[in-house]
Amino acid sequence: MTIRPPLTPLAESLPSTVPFVGPETQERAAGRPFRARLGANENGFGPSPKAIEAMENAAHHVWKYGDPESSDLRAALAQEHGVKPENIVVGEGIDGLLGLIARLYIEPGTPVVTSLGGYPTFNYHVVGFGGRLVPVPYSGDHENLEGLRDAAFAEKAPLVYFANPDNPMGTWWEADEVQRFIESLPETSMLILDEAYGETAPASALPRFEPDRPNVLRMRTFSKAYALAGMRCGYAIGEAQTIRAFDKIRNHFGMPGITQAASLAALQDKAYFQETLKKISASRERIAAIAAANGLASVPSATNFVAVDCGGKAIAEAVMQGLLDRDVFVRKPATPGLDRCIRVSVGPENEMDVFEQAFAEALAAAHNQR
Repeated sequence: MTIRPPLTPLAESLPSTVPFVGPETQERAAGRPFRARLGANENGFGPSPKAIEAMENAAHHVWKYGDPESSDLRAALAQEHGVKPENIVVGEGIDGLLGLIARLYIEPGTPVVTSLGGYPTFNYHVVGFGGRLVPVPYSGDHENLEGLRDAAFAEKAPLVYFANPDNPMGTWWEADEVQRFIESLPETSMLILDEAYGETAPASALPRFEPDRPNVLRMRTFSKAYALAGMRCGYAIGEAQTIRAFDKIRNHFGMPGITQAASLAALQDKAYFQETLKKISASRERIAAIAAANGLASVPSATNFVAVDCGGKAIAEAVMQGLLDRDVFVRKPATPGLDRCIRVSVGPENEMDVFEQAFAEALAAAHNQR
């Protein structure tokens, strides 16, 4: 019998799982690459040429650790959002920052309020630190603000997670509704307002920043609109003392200089950014048109993906599998009520062409199987 050092009881109790199975894993299993990569909500239109140039220049300096304060990037972000650098912490994507938040606020048994069917990586971190998830069902295709608030009070929850715009449905709440939600929460509940898709949303969906409010953390990323998912750069905006708490536990050398340089250059290239937003909007419209041409509705989206309503769980699963069989990578929600949809990321025209043909074929095959 092999003897090995024991894991903690918490680690031993956790399932061996990950929030998502990566497309590369699926490609290896199939023995061939995807023809259209439309399942990870990446930005296939690519980053700013200035960001690429910045990466090329920074590559000569990768022998150095990156600035542990991300000073230049934080200063630029502060100017962008009308806050101070001390209101911003930069980390390894929103996912990395969510892990730090869980570590700061969660002990075994801590109740954490979130939406049933919302972003699973947050749940992954909560469970990984021994927290107790308090899931609130969606109201239609929207996260239920009233339900989240009521659960926060009932559970005396120190953490409440809410994404606006939402993943996986792409829906959003207007800023005045979000602000009322913020003001209705207990002062002892920290709201994690995940705005990963904030740049692709209408301006009317984003409330003004309140850098002195101590119980809100606003999350942003360079992975979506700025097309730098592989650089792993996200940031949180909050009250200065709250932001300083991250310094107690963060990986101070976790943000490479090449990532900082690319993110700063992408942020400064306003013209390219605006062109990308137009491409994202046009691609959303095309996905919706493809769905309509095949007799299906889609959920209005403020993100870089569209949820296509296939009419039921079984047909959605068959369509998704049919697309995967045709080398088109998409995903779908698993939660009842949301699982009638597949989720299709925006992408370049050539990948949309592939999707258009494969979707019609997969949908027809799914109906023929019934």
